[in-house]
Amino acid sequence: MDRVKFTQMKDGDKADYDLLHPLEVEYASGTADRLIKALVGLDESLSGYQVTRLGHSLQSATRAERDGADTDWIVAALLHDIGDIFAPYNHDEYAAAILKPFVREQCTWVVEKHGDFQMIYYGHHVGGNQHKREAYRGHAYFDDCAEFCERWDQASFDPGYDTLPMAHFEARVHEVFARTPYDPEVIRPGAREPLVRP
Repeated sequence: MDRVKFTQMKDGDKADYDLLHPLEVEYASGTADRLIKALVGLDESLSGYQVTRLGHSLQSATRAERDGADTDWIVAALLHDIGDIFAPYNHDEYAAAILKPFVREQCTWVVEKHGDFQMIYYGHHVGGNQHKREAYRGHAYFDDCAEFCERWDQASFDPGYDTLPMAHFEARVHEVFARTPYDPEVIRPGAREPLVRP
């Protein structure tokens, strides 16, 4: 396999970077498949709930889809806890960083803050700040995050819920991660789309 000549990036020349660029593009094109594999890995993560973390993620996305949410919301709901694997203390920020180049800013912000918003349900039971979300009161996406948590996140621990399988969502994940990163037509700063469409 061809390799670059340099051992420090500053010593690389055009030929080195011409070699690397298509390899990096090819690797990036597999992001959706790696994320799907990581989601499946959630099946063996944190225990104690009545559903696995994968089950929770699929149930959140299923609820989003059944509420008529758009693709950005559905994929955000599916991936919102993917950080549990490697970043249990900031899983929300980790997931948001993965989504940020590919979905609407509104969805990224909600995923990034959902951990603070979820404290309303249990913070007082674990010695945390139950009202941590209040630090964001007045933000344009505050109500969206509150609704995301109420409708899709905190409600999705039900083993009896008719949850759609991973295969159902794979095409949406591929669609989102095939987008041009940071496309202004996708990111749309300040734009809001409803979580629920009749």
